Amino acid sequence: MIYTLTMNPAIDLFCQTTHLIPKIVNRTNNDDVQANGKGVNVSFILKKLGIENKAMGFSAGFTGNYIEESLQEQKIETDFVTLKSGVTRINVFVKDEEAATEYKIVNSGPEVSPEAQKELLEKIKMISKGDFLVVSGSLPQGCEPSILIEIAKICQNNQVKLVVDTSYHEVLDLLPYQPFLLKPNDEELELWFDTEIASTTELVKYGEKLIDMGAQNILLSLGEEGALYLNQTTKLLGNAPVGEVVNTACAGDTMLGTFLAYLMKEATFEVALQEAIAAGSSTAFREGLTDFSDTDELKKQIEIKNWRE
Repeated sequence: MIYTLTMNPAIDLFCQTTHLIPKIVNRTNNDDVQANGKGVNVSFILKKLGIENKAMGFSAGFTGNYIEESLQEQKIETDFVTLKSGVTRINVFVKDEEAATEYKIVNSGPEVSPEAQKELLEKIKMISKGDFLVVSGSLPQGCEPSILIEIAKICQNNQVKLVVDTSYHEVLDLLPYQPFLLKPNDEELELWFDTEIASTTELVKYGEKLIDMGAQNILLSLGEEGALYLNQTTKLLGNAPVGEVVNTACAGDTMLGTFLAYLMKEATFEVALQEAIAAGSSTAFREGLTDFSDTDELKKQIEIKNWRE
């Protein structure tokens, strides 16, 4: 079983206007509401690929209920900690057509008490040996990054395969607990190692450092350049297919969910990486998560090869 953990989920409200003018009523031409959060997206992708999973996290108020109900409508089990106050955040994205620009308003979300955090950790302790826990996204108010290390300790003790997709510098501190997979991007590598990375060779070098520090596998997303996969013995590079990028926000979540799904199907790393790049690109080429209708065609553009300097 795969469990996804989204500690700071959100409802994303997308609006499109002809123009956005201060101090007047700006009416929208189109709008859409989506349950979101990185782990929530991974759950949706896993389900689309036939992989049963359970979504965990913190939920508050009517907005939290909406996210849980959206997951349950897709036959995804949920096991959220319900907060006693506040509401799960709503983020707003407004596209101004005349100005050809987008405004992004991202809220902080509710305060999570120490008691609620303890309840979440107790739930994590109940995950069975050999199962996967995917920890994705930002932390809510009240949660310090040290909770990631607590989760890593639990997973190592209980032989749960931990997957981490978050940008906090403390990710480096959980590496001694040997997470199964990290999914950084190039910007996060630069942040973690306080450096500028100018080439694929350097990306591989810093990916290898993460392996040396304890990570078992690295899935490194490179945006329009594709992705890298590394472990102790394998280094694979895949290019990205060509297409018009519409929205990159959920592409990484799609890549991660697809990669894990194909590992669960006992695919080779080469196949899993190709499928993951195709699916992530498909999401980037549309407004929402991929429906996988175009991934077979996109795969024809993707070559997976062993990395050599």
